[in-house]
Amino acid sequence: MRSTEEELPTEHTEHTEKSFGFLASVYSVCSVGNIWIEQPIIFVDFEGSRTSGILEFGIVEVLGGQIVSARTRLCRATGRVRAEDAAVHGLREETLAPHAPFADEWEYFASLRERGPLAAHYAGVENALLKSVWPYPRSSPDFARPGERLAEWGPWIDSARLYAQLYPQLASGRLESLVATCGLQAELDALAAVHCPPVRRRYHTALYDALAGALLLASLAREPRLAALTTMQLLALSTLDGEKRDAIQQRELF
Repeated sequence: MRSTEEELPTEHTEHTEKSFGFLASVYSVCSVGNIWIEQPIIFVDFEGSRTSGILEFGIVEVLGGQIVSARTRLCRATGRVRAEDAAVHGLREETLAPHAPFADEWEYFASLRERGPLAAHYAGVENALLKSVWPYPRSSPDFARPGERLAEWGPWIDSARLYAQLYPQLASGRLESLVATCGLQAELDALAAVHCPPVRRRYHTALYDALAGALLLASLAREPRLAALTTMQLLALSTLDGEKRDAIQQRELF
């Protein structure tokens, strides 16, 4: 991350707990399991709604503080695509009609959940859309409780909540604002040129937004103290709900 007028942390400055905006609770979370940079994390973004169904997905794998793979595709609508939604994401029923529905991706998404924790920017939206298609995955590793298993899509790593916890001085948690403030826009556009279809290299397209969130997450690894957090600690910092955070610390979330 690069410095800005708001004096955001950078890898070249000496940090204090005050400049990080760390909650004291991060240090009380049990340091159990893998360091998060050693664990594949699957960043997810969807375009669509419960009415239209999922119309496009973007998937980015983060490992070792790097973006290591990406995938996207369009999906046939299962309901009406509202004109106001199409104006934002640029997807219309007639152009989506030749594509297979999202429900055909069960095996792919179930295997992603088995591979690593899912992540999103404001993860409640993606979790709700995913559960509207498949309420539960297969029995999968519980990354909040190493060595245990559960049949839930979560708990999720949430880049919006992470930045709100770690950098409370930031004025906005919007994806575009965080990328710009953290000096990551050029890096994002370079990744999009490699991974995104030419007509989908902008915000409010699934893979571009997934790359943006994944880059925000990966950039945390450039700060040594954040790179040393465990996956459990990252999950705990991904909720602003004190009771849920305590449950993760006590290894009793699900």
